[in-house]
Amino acid sequence: MKTPLRTSSFIKLIPLASVLLTACTLTGTGEQSGASPLWQSHEQQVKALTQYQTRGAFAYLTDSQKLYARFFWQQQTPEQYRLVLTNPLGNTVMELNVQPGMVQLVDDKGQRYVSDNAEKMIFELTGMTIPLENMRQWMIGLPADAKDLTFTPEGQLKKITLDQNGQRWTVEYRNYDTKAQPALPGLIEISHGDERIKLKMDDWTRQ
Repeated sequence: MKTPLRTSSFIKLIPLASVLLTACTLTGTGEQSGASPLWQSHEQQVKALTQYQTRGAFAYLTDSQKLYARFFWQQQTPEQYRLVLTNPLGNTVMELNVQPGMVQLVDDKGQRYVSDNAEKMIFELTGMTIPLENMRQWMIGLPADAKDLTFTPEGQLKKITLDQNGQRWTVEYRNYDTKAQPALPGLIEISHGDERIKLKMDDWTRQ
């Protein structure tokens, strides 16, 4: 039986002023055709990733609120993943587990919520619009359903624009972690109306 969703203040995040999310600028700019050999090769390598994890800083910004947390993302299979948000003391404020047909969220009080829609659950509990289905592709440098793409000279995504369900999403890649193989995003910014999501990855681990 599903636990009814409720409006909650459990997501006790810290003002953005307490963290530095410095946007890094790529050296060199330029656009390439989506059919370029560099992009095709990079895309194939990234699509081959099935198990990986990353951690870093998360910021959610709107005209009325600025929220910050540490995050941990673990991709266990192509359709199963885990997202954990923690405060500066390392205490978990939200743990989300997603698998086909079921989503489970645990808040900072240990209260469990079950749903079949992760995006709707997070919105109803926190008020945050997080496009998880697209974001889990964007965060590794894949366009998901977007067709309007620009690229770096190295053949990696530089900017994505997606019009979906009457809404426009823009994703900008500020930095890539070249220590990862293939190179994976180090800092991305996702914009939607007055909402912005910043993800700064500390590192990537392939499993």
